[in-house]
This record gives sequence, structure tokens and C-alpha cells, in this order.
Amino acid sequence: MGRVIAIANQKGGVGKTTTAINLSSCLASFDKKVLALDMDPQGNMTSGLGVDKDGVGNTVYDLIIGNAGIEECICKDVQENLDVLPSNIDLSAAEIELIGIDNKEYILKNEVEKIKDNYDFIVIDCPPALSMLTINAMTTADSVIVPIQCEYYALEGLSQLIHTIELVQERLNSNLEIEGVVFTMYDARTNLSLQVVENVKDNLNQNIYKTIIPRNVRLAEAPSYGMPINLYDPKSTGAESYMLLAEEVINKGEK
Repeated sequence: MGRVIAIANQKGGVGKTTTAINLSSCLASFDKKVLALDMDPQGNMTSGLGVDKDGVGNTVYDLIIGNAGIEECICKDVQENLDVLPSNIDLSAAEIELIGIDNKEYILKNEVEKIKDNYDFIVIDCPPALSMLTINAMTTADSVIVPIQCEYYALEGLSQLIHTIELVQERLNSNLEIEGVVFTMYDARTNLSLQVVENVKDNLNQNIYKTIIPRNVRLAEAPSYGMPINLYDPKSTGAESYMLLAEEVINKGEK
């Protein structure tokens, strides 16, 4: 039975999509069968894994409005052990088209249930907003990983996200849990990064991953080549960090 993990933070620019892309790819490199599911209309997870988001036939949008089944939307074998369910700007219209639809919070869940057993992991990249798309992702997911940027306003908005997760638990998906917080864009040269990590640890009653993702030029470059970091530059600190994070995620599930 596949584990469904949503990567969510309504704050933009925190390394959410970078984490979704590279965690998916690194899990696949550990011989896990992975589906990378892009719920963000920007489609950056799709293009970051080398899929032409504007050239694909069916996307998450077609799935959500009922134009296509999930099997028809998946791009198979984008890399070894990794399939992608792509997204593009069309998805931004889904929110409006879902007005008045019954049980719209469960559309994604009902489709994912059909293929869940084919994968070890399904990693969902959520949009940077607490929208109906994010709620669909959380209703589908078993757990949420929250990337937090090591900067001054890191904790801002986090309580709102946790509140949303609790509401989803209460009303839509009682099994949902916060898998953990992962620190991104860590700059060892600044005291601020260290202070943010300490501050979050003191104030947040959540699992925090040991792996901290550094600021890394190669990580920033990789998406423009349509490659995850473990393929673009496997020896970079960014690649090493995401491999360690993937290992932690795998081990957590096996406990």
C-alpha cells in the first residue's frame, strides 16, 4: 500500500517544490516505486522532473474535472521507478469549476485510491495557498511534510497551516498526520539560520527531520535542466542532503 505524502506550506519560496521534486527522485533511486503528483498550477514539479508541462495530453486538471481517469493522466517511467502526474496552468481554473460540485474535497482521493497499490510512495506538491487543491491533496494524503525556510519569518503562517491540517483531520481525513518539518535553504555562514532552527525546535511540537537542506547553487540550477539534483549533480551537497532526507522518510515508514 503506497504512502501518500503531501508537501505543503502556503508561504511561497520555501523550497516546497524543490523538496517535492528531489524527494520523489531520491526515493525512486532507493528502488521505491514513486508517483510524483503535481497539484500546483505553476507545474514546476512537472517541468523540474523533465516533463513538458504544456506538451502533455492529460493533466491533473483533466482528472479533477472528470475529463480523464487517473491512468490516462500518468506519464510513465519519467525516470527509473518514477512516474509523474503532470500539471499546468489549466489547473488554476479547477477551483472555479468545482463550485457546487458534491464531495469536491474527495475527487483526488477517489482517483488515487485506484492506483495507490502500484506505488510505494505518492508525493504531492501542493500549491502555495490553502486552496481547494491543497485540501484535495490533504484529504488524499496520509501525512504532510512542511518545508520551512531558515529565515526570520519562518514561523509566520506555520500556525495557520497547522490549523488547516487540524481542520482537515477533524472533518475530512482523520488519518492525516504531520510527518515532520524539514528545514530548507540553510546557510551555515549566518547566525540567523541557526537561530531559526533553534526557535522552531523550541516552539513547535512536531517531528523535525535531522536532515537540513542547505542553500546550494546546484540545487537552484537543476530545475532549468529539467533534472532532479541526484541526476544533475549527484555529488553536490544538495543531492547528498535529499538522499539523506529520503532515507529518513523511508525509515520512518518502516518503524
